[in-house]
Amino acid sequence: MSTQTFKTTINCGNCVRAVTPDLNAEPGIDSWQVDTQSPDKLLTINGEVSAERIKALLAEIGFEAERVS
Repeated sequence: MSTQTFKTTINCGNCVRAVTPDLNAEPGIDSWQVDTQSPDKLLTINGEVSAERIKALLAEIGFEAERVS
């Protein structure tokens, strides 16, 4: 299992609720969390899914993501 971190535009509890169904349903994501207190609104993904897929998934629901690690 790998861990990836993304700088996002997921900036509040309502945003987290908006992405939850899609992130939970994505095959390859074992777990995830968003630090909305961080200035970069960091999303951490654990699992076997490509960074491109995460960015595309978030874009489909109106959020931006840039991989930082």
